[in-house]
Amino acid sequence: MIITVTLTPALDKTVILPGFRVDQVNRIQSLRLDAGGKGINVSKVLRSLDTDSLATGILGGGTGRYIENSLRSQGIAADFVWVEQETRANLKVVDPELHTNTDINEPGAPVSADVIEAVYQKAEAVARAGDIVVLAGKAPAGTPDTVFADWIARLNRRGARAYLDADAGLLIEGVKAKPALIKPNDAELSRLTGRAFDGVADMARAARELAHSGIGTVVVSLGGDGALFVTAEQTLRGHGLRVPVQSTVGAGDSMMAAMAHGAEKGLPFRDTCALAMAVSAAAVTTPGTQPADADTVNQLLRQVKIEEI
Repeated sequence: MIITVTLTPALDKTVILPGFRVDQVNRIQSLRLDAGGKGINVSKVLRSLDTDSLATGILGGGTGRYIENSLRSQGIAADFVWVEQETRANLKVVDPELHTNTDINEPGAPVSADVIEAVYQKAEAVARAGDIVVLAGKAPAGTPDTVFADWIARLNRRGARAYLDADAGLLIEGVKAKPALIKPNDAELSRLTGRAFDGVADMARAARELAHSGIGTVVVSLGGDGALFVTAEQTLRGHGLRVPVQSTVGAGDSMMAAMAHGAEKGLPFRDTCALAMAVSAAAVTTPGTQPADADTVNQLLRQVKIEEI
């Protein structure tokens, strides 16, 4: 089973706005609404891959109800902790003329330690040995940076596999608990290791050091240049695919979903990495955080180039 945790979900409003200008009246060409937040995005992509998951986290108010209803309408199981504070909304401005994607994100409202613990209890109640728990995104304001590290240690004791996609203190503290997988991008890897890198080979060495320290898999997103997939035994590089870009939001979450899907289904590591490349590339061809269809993923999968380095 795969459980996804999103402590700061959001309603993502994606607007198409040609010729966006600051200090002027701008007219929206089109608007779409998506249930968002990194763990939720992972659950949506898993559903498109025909893999079930349970989405949990924190929701509140009418926005929270919209997100819950949206997930259930897509066939995604949802079991959230409810609070009085309204769930945030984020604005994504896509300008097809200037070829820009601008995110304007609201902060998540603070919550109590009891609420945070209640989220963990929901995940723990269903997680069994071998299950995957995806801990993704930011934590509410005031939450200790050690929150995911604490959860990872507890999940490890249960024999569950924690997949971590976070940044800053949450990532730095989280790796100390030895999650089964982490997915930093190149900038996050630099902040995690406290050093700048001289090219992809240098990044691969840093990722191998983390893998040898006890982290099962290190996936380093390189944006349009592809990704690194590193274990203690193997280092693979997936080369970026050229695709028409509609929205870059959710591409990293799609990669995480593919890694979890591959592990859940017992796919060979190289095949899982190839799928991750195809799914993440397909994600940017769709508006908002809408997962790509199977035909697009399969077409791109035939173009993926994976090499061992």
